[in-house]
Amino acid sequence: MTTPSPDLESRAAPDDHHALRLWLRLLTCTNLIEGDIRGRLRNEFDTTLPRFDLMAQLQRVPKGMKMGDLSRHMMVTNGNITSIADQLEKEGLVVRTKVESDRRSSVLKLTPQGRKIFARMARAHEDWVKGMFDGLPEASRNTLFKALGELKLQVVAHRDKA
Repeated sequence: MTTPSPDLESRAAPDDHHALRLWLRLLTCTNLIEGDIRGRLRNEFDTTLPRFDLMAQLQRVPKGMKMGDLSRHMMVTNGNITSIADQLEKEGLVVRTKVESDRRSSVLKLTPQGRKIFARMARAHEDWVKGMFDGLPEASRNTLFKALGELKLQVVAHRDKA
């Protein structure tokens, strides 16, 4: 069983600004969902969320991705990508090849075994996520999706003004 993530929402006082309470609720939901997924990946597949995320990026690009591009897509350092890639390569799940035009660059690609294992993990991951939202009525899921889309646009617009 996984240790529950801290409920950040409990830090808010009833008289705190509504935006602050909303922010803490979003963080709490994110932490709860992510914590559940991390625990399930660890328990059912003996893997980590960063490894899953790297494999998911590679699944989307069958020809492979440069390590630097993976780093940017995953928003982590090149060192993190290298460490994860080293582990996955030792396990035969990815293959790394040098770029002919730039010997300092490497392209990472899932092996057939990596694709097979990732496909199993991805199906389970989808089931877990669906299961977490199944209890919400469809109308609530649709409303939440729309509201979060509006929030995303608002945050981007606010960021661009700064």
